Amino acid sequence: MSVFRSLKHIYVQIIDDASGRTLVSASSNDQQLKGEIGYGGNCDAAKTVGKAIAERALAAGLKQVAFDRAEYKYHGRVAALADAARDAGLDLGAKGTEPVKEEEKPKPAKKEKKKK
Repeated sequence: MSVFRSLKHIYVQIIDDASGRTLVSASSNDQQLKGEIGYGGNCDAAKTVGKAIAERALAAGLKQVAFDRAEYKYHGRVAALADAARDAGLDLGAKGTEPVKEEEKPKPAKKEKKKK
């Protein structure tokens, strides 16, 4: 599930990586959703789009997807969209999980400064 947000709208699509084909999509600019949303650049619009993408994905037989937020932080409209899709029954993984970090490499010792 790939997300794009602009100042006025939010767009989301579920893509099959193997074939490069868009399976389902939704946006705050859709004709079907435009009447419900009004202004597409806020969290309420993102929640509506998240619910719509989940319903369309479940109707297409998709239950589990990977969430690709691109360069956007998981905050605000992006988080609202993901939470609404998760609440509508789409499996995006557990909420609030952080990726597993590799073991930290030891830092090299600092060189001592020469005293004058």
